[in-house]
Amino acid sequence: MTDRSPYVLTSAAVTATAVLGGIGTATGTRWYRGLDKPPWQPPASAFGPVWTALYVLLALAGGRSLAGSGGPARRAYLRAYLANLALNTGWTWVFFRARRPVAATAEAVLLAASTADLARRSWAVDRRAGAALVPYAAWTSFAAALSGAIARRNPR
Repeated sequence: MTDRSPYVLTSAAVTATAVLGGIGTATGTRWYRGLDKPPWQPPASAFGPVWTALYVLLALAGGRSLAGSGGPARRAYLRAYLANLALNTGWTWVFFRARRPVAATAEAVLLAASTADLARRSWAVDRRAGAALVPYAAWTSFAAALSGAIARRNPR
């Protein structure tokens, strides 16, 4: 029987990220509806299913990576994982609540870099875990580009 505790930890951390990010998201505000968004922005209905799938992959990949590592490497991975989740949650608060698209773009770029690093770290421990994070890395890179486009189209 495998130790389930890494999966419990990552599932709880990702769930907290999803909940806090959801609380920070405010697409119904007049401010958000009034933003000039690029035509290539996905429809609002796509975000929930995409993020749900990415969060499942993130929890599974994190659990596999933690289960496959130990000692200082495991602690370093956990720090990188939690930092990534903090950046993930933070974007919604900077963008929707602080209403700072430029700052949110900078944060999204950091999130994309953090995600690429997390995929690299995961790959080094477990190739399936690393591969599972490729869609998350692609999506966060896309999100950084989208944030940048919104910031450029809506100068203050």
